[in-house]
Amino acid sequence: MAGDGPGGAGPTDAERAATAACGMSVALWAAVQPDEPAVTSPGGTRTFAELNANANRLVRALRRRGVHPGASVVLVSRNRPELVEAVQACLRGGYRWTPVNWHLTPGEAAHIVDDCGARAVVGDADLAPLLTALAGRCPTLSARLAAGGAVEGHEGLHEVLGPESPEDLEDPVAGTRMLYTSGTTGRPKGVVRPANYSTGLAAITDAPRYRAGTGQRNLCTGPLHHGGPMSFSLLAPLAAGVGIVLMERWDAAEALRLIEAHRITHTHMVPTMFHRLLQLPRAEREAADVSSLTYVLHGAAPCPPVTKAAMLDWFGPVIWEYYAATEGSAASIGPEEWLEHPGSVGRPPTPGHVRIVGDDGEECDPGVAGEIQIARVEGADFVYLNDPQKTERTRRGDYFTVGDVGYLDDDGYLFVTDRSDDLILRGGVNVYPAEVEAALLTHPGVRDAAVVGVPDAEWGEQVVAVVERNSVQGDTSSFLAALAGHCAQELAGFKCPSRIEVTDALPRGDNGKLHRRTVRDRMREVARPPAGVPGPTPTEGS
Repeated sequence: MAGDGPGGAGPTDAERAATAACGMSVALWAAVQPDEPAVTSPGGTRTFAELNANANRLVRALRRRGVHPGASVVLVSRNRPELVEAVQACLRGGYRWTPVNWHLTPGEAAHIVDDCGARAVVGDADLAPLLTALAGRCPTLSARLAAGGAVEGHEGLHEVLGPESPEDLEDPVAGTRMLYTSGTTGRPKGVVRPANYSTGLAAITDAPRYRAGTGQRNLCTGPLHHGGPMSFSLLAPLAAGVGIVLMERWDAAEALRLIEAHRITHTHMVPTMFHRLLQLPRAEREAADVSSLTYVLHGAAPCPPVTKAAMLDWFGPVIWEYYAATEGSAASIGPEEWLEHPGSVGRPPTPGHVRIVGDDGEECDPGVAGEIQIARVEGADFVYLNDPQKTERTRRGDYFTVGDVGYLDDDGYLFVTDRSDDLILRGGVNVYPAEVEAALLTHPGVRDAAVVGVPDAEWGEQVVAVVERNSVQGDTSSFLAALAGHCAQELAGFKCPSRIEVTDALPRGDNGKLHRRTVRDRMREVARPPAGVPGPTPTEGS
């Protein structure tokens, strides 16, 4: 493939396909452009040769500790070069690997580790309390490695890699990623793909046009334990020989600085990041040089048309959008198309890939809203780990659904009008009411609880709880303060309600089922942007 390397000639399509099939894409680029930066971050840099060598070393170190192909590995780390090395090791070591959101409480994280049966953890020493808690709770973790410092009960990653050979593996085996997504039961579920499933959603968003050796760079704006940043700002660019620049945490001004300093061409964002960028002083925005950007992908949450229009006016026609779930992809749309169909999330890649079905089980006419169903693609289908009942509940014959509601227009463009009744999207993060309700109900003062999302201009939605008290003894303000503290102990910060209200009785039917829509509609009517409520940085969670 001419022009794919610094010297003007690069690997052929066949070579790229062969190395990708066994997880060795980075090894291919290490041979073609060994000194090209693969990872740039405040925590250090790696050339393609260095990244490849350390990935080989880590696989050998894990095998030496009894972690062989097919084993599950969890990654608990902030955005740092060692995390990228661990991902590349899993890709070629044959491991089923799961990035764990480090904002979770020890109990929440331990559930994921236990559920996937992880044999090894590669963690960040900055997260030592969480790592030590997992070591104590999860006996399956026979190999525990920590990067960046000493952690009790863990071997130092740097020391472990030192004795191992950096040479390419003679027997690489393609690994597979398993992300966790919650459900209405409140317990996160692992989404299992076929062993040869190609991670990422780039198949339906073909505009990146990565070309190694052309100076392209991808800015990773979000935490890599999320599916979007992992797919679009790590897996896809590195597989194409394009380096990545890691942000440790999101900051709008810093993002603009990095775009200019590194001549960033590609990045992935969520709508909350757009809001933060647009809130910068006009002078700061006008002074920023964003002319290097050629492809800005966004998704994970609804983007208000006025926000997207403002970003297109600023960045130019370089903004693409996708609509997908961890379980599968549905549609994408480019900038020119969006301007012609504002508010749409795009046209499905093939006829029949998405269908809209009404309550009567029949497909809806154009313009009529119903349940969004997405085709189950051969070779990319999924099951939920250890939960066949949940798997079956999502399936609709040759399709599946996550419960979202929308319609297709006469031109076949998809519009999402509502998400599943239960799911709350806060800053691009999935929050599931049942999980928050379960935590609220463990407080002795709570008799019943309902959690819903209400619109918020900055975060998309805020988490709001309505509870019944077990006793009216004590003043309400003290009770609410105690309940907020209880949530902080039981839940990750992004899941904690930003507002809790007390009611005499929640609306439940004779069968005990909560009429959540009634609660949500009432809370949305009275919703006001909460003043002074701290929130997580964009994309903390899910």
